[in-house]
Amino acid sequence: MRVPLGWMTLIAIAALAGEAVAAGGNFSWDACTSEGGVQSKTFACNTNTGSRSAWGSFVVAADQDSFVGVEVVVDVQAQSDSLPSWWQFFNDGSCRQSALSTSFDFTSAPNTNCADPWSGQAFGGLAAYHTVATVPPVPSGLPNAAEIKLAAAMTNPVSLAAGTEYYGFRLVVTNAKTVGSGACSGCNVPVCLTLSQVKVAQLNGTSEYLTTPITTNVVLWQTGTPCSGASAPQNVIWGQIQTLLK
Repeated sequence: MRVPLGWMTLIAIAALAGEAVAAGGNFSWDACTSEGGVQSKTFACNTNTGSRSAWGSFVVAADQDSFVGVEVVVDVQAQSDSLPSWWQFFNDGSCRQSALSTSFDFTSAPNTNCADPWSGQAFGGLAAYHTVATVPPVPSGLPNAAEIKLAAAMTNPVSLAAGTEYYGFRLVVTNAKTVGSGACSGCNVPVCLTLSQVKVAQLNGTSEYLTTPITTNVVLWQTGTPCSGASAPQNVIWGQIQTLLK
């Protein structure tokens, strides 16, 4: 005989489901999301020195015994008609060609709520910065958008545990060419960046594709608004409740 589930039981189940660490990615300024990272960053655009970094982390759905690397996609969208010069990176002739970089070194990170899978072994960097003017262009085709691709790998595989949040990468933006002679315009334009995909690869050739947020996969620049199409936080695993109702 099946005992009907009351609303209080359903609420309790939903709360338990919300406590579980679902597979996906997190994205925050200054630190791993679970270690105090923030979602919004403002800058007075008054200096060419200094930098800030957006931290990407991930949780896999199943244990992996031979993790060797990641491939990452971050989408950029400006609240303007076109992508500002200040956000033109990487490509030949771009206004701030060398002002964007990556890091996979977390040896000095807190390692409290997030764990370091790299242990200083990772090598990699930016793979592409697609805009409407590149070949291939940014997939959306929007003049105010860009797509960042980056990757990292290591020679010696390690094991990953499902439910553990791991440091994935840091995206570093410097203040170079913000003011003075040769400055690039648009530092003050609100922009949002979305961690759209983390491909977690194993030595045996299998990969897990993470496309949903754990808590949040969006960071904002100059208090911008969330990117159109950005994923919302996942809180309740409704499928688990439906299973219990059958």
